[in-house]
Amino acid sequence: MNALHQEWLALQSQHERYEALALGVKLVAFAATVLVPDNTLAVALLALLWLQEAVLKTFQGRLGDRLLVVEAGLKAGEGATAMQLHSDWLASRPRGAGLVMQYLKSAARPTVALPYPLLMLLVVVI
Repeated sequence: MNALHQEWLALQSQHERYEALALGVKLVAFAATVLVPDNTLAVALLALLWLQEAVLKTFQGRLGDRLLVVEAGLKAGEGATAMQLHSDWLASRPRGAGLVMQYLKSAARPTVALPYPLLMLLVVVI
């Protein structure tokens, strides 16, 4: 097994781990909806959890981007340099507002955003 194969296995494992972590954040959000008695605190907590999931999904997206590079390298027969996740990301890393925009874009994705506005509405209405 070459370095690109090893990198793909490690990245894929972590990509799936971020998916499980995001599901955990959603489950905590559901629990907060039921267990936090103060509506203002519950809505604030839900907003923080929504942002936390957006950050996790942004990190997962970076791993996904690298996975695509590795897969292209594997398909081309070692057309990519292995073990360059952080170097490649640092070369294109957004600063300040650009980084915040990445997080907000992740937060707006339907797979991330779906439960949070509904849970916030539920907290306020009930």
